[in-house]
Amino acid sequence: MTKFIALLILPLVLFSCGTYSEDQKKSFDKQIANYLKKKNIKCKRTDSGLYYKIIEPGEGEYIQFTDIVSFSYKGYFLNGQTFDNHKYPVEFSVKDLIGAWKEIMLELKPGAKAFLVAPPTLGYGDRVLDDIPANSILVFDMEIKGVK
Repeated sequence: MTKFIALLILPLVLFSCGTYSEDQKKSFDKQIANYLKKKNIKCKRTDSGLYYKIIEPGEGEYIQFTDIVSFSYKGYFLNGQTFDNHKYPVEFSVKDLIGAWKEIMLELKPGAKAFLVAPPTLGYGDRVLDDIPANSILVFDMEIKGVK
């Protein structure tokens, strides 16, 4: 549980990490695009570089930045190796999440299921966290269980 809390609390610190060059951002984007092509997964891409697919739209109002969200998720790398798996819901304020999760939450409603691939700029950047190496591209399957 400590590892999970650290993963969610550190985003503010991580955004103070060094910035990435345009070449690095293009490299991350190319790796993600190749991964999705190989897996035959069609996703939308945001201006920030987040790739996502809404599997189930959910019902009700869209999640807001000020909401507290209960969700389950599985996090893994492009090679398929799982680094975190929460089958039972965890609960956090949207504003306290990593960049990729903040961005996708605003596209979701209670009950939604989503797939997303986040470049390091929207994840943990150049920091090393437990089993997550620096500059990791992260893949997530998530399901929204509730919103307050």
